[in-house]
Amino acid sequence: MFPDELVQQASVDKVNIDMAFSRPKENGHLAPVTASKSEKSSYELLPQTPVKTTDDHLVEFSETLRTVAKSLRRVAEAKAAAQAEAAEWKRKYELERARSLQYEHEVLRSEGCPCCSKDEKMENPSDKFVARSRAMQQTECCGTSGICSHEILRDEVAGSNSNSVRKMVARKASFKLSWGCNGDKSGQHKHEVVSFEKGDITTAERSSKQILLKWESSPQTVLIVNKPNSTTVRTLCAEMVRWLKKQKNINVFVEPRVRNELLTESSYFDYVQTWEDDEEIKLLHTKVDLVITLGGDGTVLWAASLFKGPVPPVVPFSLGSLGFMTAFHIEHYQDCLDTILKGPFSITLRHRLQCHVIREAAKDELETEEPILVLNEITIDRGISSYLTYLECYCDSSFVTCVQGDGLILSTTSGSTAYSLAAGGSMVHPQVPAILFTPICPHSLSFRPLILPEYVTLRVQVPFNSRGHAWASFDGKDRKQLSAGDALICSMAPWPVPTACQVDSTTDFLRSIHEGLHWNLRKSQSFDGPRDS
Repeated sequence: MFPDELVQQASVDKVNIDMAFSRPKENGHLAPVTASKSEKSSYELLPQTPVKTTDDHLVEFSETLRTVAKSLRRVAEAKAAAQAEAAEWKRKYELERARSLQYEHEVLRSEGCPCCSKDEKMENPSDKFVARSRAMQQTECCGTSGICSHEILRDEVAGSNSNSVRKMVARKASFKLSWGCNGDKSGQHKHEVVSFEKGDITTAERSSKQILLKWESSPQTVLIVNKPNSTTVRTLCAEMVRWLKKQKNINVFVEPRVRNELLTESSYFDYVQTWEDDEEIKLLHTKVDLVITLGGDGTVLWAASLFKGPVPPVVPFSLGSLGFMTAFHIEHYQDCLDTILKGPFSITLRHRLQCHVIREAAKDELETEEPILVLNEITIDRGISSYLTYLECYCDSSFVTCVQGDGLILSTTSGSTAYSLAAGGSMVHPQVPAILFTPICPHSLSFRPLILPEYVTLRVQVPFNSRGHAWASFDGKDRKQLSAGDALICSMAPWPVPTACQVDSTTDFLRSIHEGLHWNLRKSQSFDGPRDS
């Protein structure tokens, strides 16, 4: 029998027993009960029968089992599909990359690279094949220790005329990156990191020296991004625009809002250029040689968000509160810009994270939302919900952990001094390529932050048995809701943000944590106390 039938039969039996024992006695015998009286009594006792809740518990339990089985089945199917798809995409990627490198080197040899004017002539076809293989293994087209700008700032513009794009790129100022202190050859970049000659594994010299940027042609166009709602910054921006045009004869781009403010002040600034729609923003990296920011770290984040691909070198001037990324002082901006425009100067390659959201209703892993680039961090928290955030985390194909707490931070090393530091994460040199995995108020004393290598892909998913939704924000904006079954995929972006250094990368980083955070600042110990004998 089903639970409902059991409860109904038990109720009928109880009614019959109660009626049997409740008959009045007539002359010492039980009074006979007619069929009509029995039916009437049963109807009177039915409302008084206690309601059984056994069936409700069984239904709830069966629904729970069904939900758990569904979740496990989906996880298993998704994991198997993801592994198969990853293997297929890796194979396609390696094949396509080999073809692209071969095509690029053929084009460079036919057209002539500005830093590769040497033309090799080989008669033997086998020699040509060997030379081409060696060229494909290198990351630069030069025979020296540098990297060409057309490889660092390379991006394809979809749906545009190839001739017009080639003209735009030709107008850009080319430069070259080299490893070593002041160009010293002793600090050359080594392509072979690990060698295993004679069965011994050794690590070769790495690119641990400061990166220098040297212009091969003078910059012609500068983009100025300034902090809004500041009269001081607006005045300095107008003064800098005037100086760049008069003294340096440089074309200036600004945001549409800034151009309107300059034209309101004077019609003299009519030569200042801007953009009108998002399509022109996508081509901004093909027109701009240098970016100047007037503000704090937030202004640097906003300037980086304008470039969805390659980013030109950024010169950040400090006009904000702390300024971990703004190394230059505005009082001497003319001398600073003279040095930058002349070159060479040190830069810090600040890595960015690329992430996209996969909804539970998506048919496969390729059906994702538009990717988002972040320079500081991705924050996944519980929002206005009073329940703990419940997240499942995976690193490549390996399960990492389940996060139960206020949330999770996925940070770059540049963002290690921001929200991640406040949540208990470590401060990391911005030149270190890594991803910081920092929990926010975890409901476990053993949950400590992690630092993962830059080549991994992280997946954070809201399980189906989560009590509430999660919310993801990207550099403090563009907030998105993550429902049960939704996932966020995060990996290192191929386009870093090159920021100019006042001295060098390490000196600027240590200065920022000393001045901004007063790191390890304490009163010195008195020297006149007890000493070792």
